[in-house]
Amino acid sequence: MDPTPVSLLEQLHHPDANAAWDRFVVLYTPLLRLWAGRLGATGPDAEDLVQDVFTALVTALPGFRYDRDGRFRGWLWTVNRNKCRDRVRRRAGEPPAGPLTGHDPATADPAVGFDEREYCDSLTRRALELMRTDFDLATWRAFWETAVEGRPAVEAAAELGMTPNAVYLARGRVFRRLRAELAGLLD
Repeated sequence: MDPTPVSLLEQLHHPDANAAWDRFVVLYTPLLRLWAGRLGATGPDAEDLVQDVFTALVTALPGFRYDRDGRFRGWLWTVNRNKCRDRVRRRAGEPPAGPLTGHDPATADPAVGFDEREYCDSLTRRALELMRTDFDLATWRAFWETAVEGRPAVEAAAELGMTPNAVYLARGRVFRRLRAELAGLLD
């Protein structure tokens, strides 16, 4: 049995955390792109904003300590919004060149419409996409059929040529890994 992995946030505290950073970037890029769009950034401006956020996170995350009373999502949103404001301020003297130029993130907070469920669903979907190749096909199908498709374990077991107990065990392995993968990232 695999040992429980250290949470991704904890891994980012170490100076040799290249694999953890790679995983974090792959996990969070779609979400940060979505948030960039909500702040009015599109195309290259959105990509630049995402890069600005990751650059800030490289400095901030190694010292970040998860506070069970706080919200990682809220903290990350604040970093994202502040980087957007920085971009707007830098462009203040320039003629209009794109969506960020005239957008004032202080006037409305799009995070109000981005609720906890949407955040959790986005990260969970992305984590599952990334984890898929870490499991053999039978384990993954047992998990998917029962946890995602909602099929009874007995049905999935018959289709997969497994016992219901093996289906439950396989589903449990994927869930444990998912919880470990997202530890500290979901509030």
